[in-house]
Amino acid sequence: MSSHGLSIVITFVVYLLFMLSIGLMYYRKTGNLAEYFLGNRKLNSWVTALSSQASDMSGWLLLGLPGYAYGSGMEAIWIAIGLGLGTYLNWKFVAKRLRKYTEIAGDSITISSYLQNRFKDKSKVLRVTSAILILVFFLIYTVSGLVAGGKLFSTVFGMSYIYALAVGTLVIITYTFLGGFMAVCWTDFFQGMLMFFAILIVPITCMQLLGGYGETINAINILNPELLNPFTTVDGNALSVISIISLLAWGPGYFGQPHILCRFMAIRSSNEIKKARIIAMVWVTISLAAAVFVGIVGKVYLTDVLEGNAAETVFMVMVNTTFPTVIAGILLAAILAAIMSTADSQLLVTASALTEDMYKALFRKEASDKELVWVSRFTVIAVALIAFVLALNPDSSVLVLVSYAWAGFGAGFGPAIILSLIWKRMTRNGALGGMIVGGLVVLIWQRLHGGIFELYEIVPGFILSTLAIIVISLLDKAPSDEIIEEFESVKTSNI
Repeated sequence: MSSHGLSIVITFVVYLLFMLSIGLMYYRKTGNLAEYFLGNRKLNSWVTALSSQASDMSGWLLLGLPGYAYGSGMEAIWIAIGLGLGTYLNWKFVAKRLRKYTEIAGDSITISSYLQNRFKDKSKVLRVTSAILILVFFLIYTVSGLVAGGKLFSTVFGMSYIYALAVGTLVIITYTFLGGFMAVCWTDFFQGMLMFFAILIVPITCMQLLGGYGETINAINILNPELLNPFTTVDGNALSVISIISLLAWGPGYFGQPHILCRFMAIRSSNEIKKARIIAMVWVTISLAAAVFVGIVGKVYLTDVLEGNAAETVFMVMVNTTFPTVIAGILLAAILAAIMSTADSQLLVTASALTEDMYKALFRKEASDKELVWVSRFTVIAVALIAFVLALNPDSSVLVLVSYAWAGFGAGFGPAIILSLIWKRMTRNGALGGMIVGGLVVLIWQRLHGGIFELYEIVPGFILSTLAIIVISLLDKAPSDEIIEEFESVKTSNI
């Protein structure tokens, strides 16, 4: 191995040891299920903000979005706008009320238990259905993270994709297994800062090396002026209405992402939500804009053309060809940070769904906290191994995998979460129908092609799920007085 490669390896090892040390620290502090899954609601505003955004963006921020911008130019800005708006609306209208409601409704520590407690569902069908949705779509989401990790190691070190996949999977399993939610949130906090630094410094440095912002824009115009036009494709054709709506539609997906929603549930007070929202919006606005510029600048900065899914390595290639060894190692570690910050959250939420919402709810109602914590830890291993097997194809696209899982959660959970927080007439059967309709529409729509079916599946899924909830709830028996009283109590609560 060259000295350059060895230096990057050392940087990665130091970084990984730091992440594992956080896992070990919280291993000693995790004694019950509420601590393992929700950290006993002790997150401060900074950790809540950065961990939620880091776990949200994943390797997609440094691979998928720059890769899309590399191939499609400023068309990618529509995704960034949609995500920025979705982030704001989620923090503004969901975060505070969800934090209050999940504590008032039986001190719920998972989204599935919240839905059960919100509607006083003694049958547990709502809880089990939501847990199944989490399992299906988080498996797909976790696969995207592992694929991103495989591409990182194989691109940087030239190692076997399968070997790289195994290394990344092992590290993520280890600190998630040990420390649970607090380990995940604190590692995500540091990883969020590293991601922010990396996504800013790369395009700025590369533009300076091209002669500055003006010279970079001139070079892009010479190569293809359509790269800078958000209303056309790179071929000069007008971007269709369906395409723009589909790209913007990434935004509503935020309302149904369990790994983001659980951060809202874990902040120590609803009064800290506003500060966390401001921090999150600064982070996400700058990061998304920078990610788009990475792809577009990479088009004129790199001499070699990246074809197909290889475009998702544009950030890595720019780093490798530009920065001194130590800095390159730190910047490339940011990709690892992005991957791990989401994969760990997904593994933990999936484990919580299987342990709290299925194992305990259906099979071991009297299980002790100690037993459930250990069941959760071994569930993390099992789910990660399944995802590892599904990620063995090196030609998988990170963007495609993320978009599918994002749509599944956005349509399956989004309308149910929003309406459960703002509409007191909503019923258990309405929530159940909405989740089933949203999930099924995404699964079916994604397999259809041509015409209207080119529309991103989250759009029909979200709309039909919302309609199903409203229609079924209105046809259903009105909620009990107990449910209405609890709903109203959330408005005046100050927890």
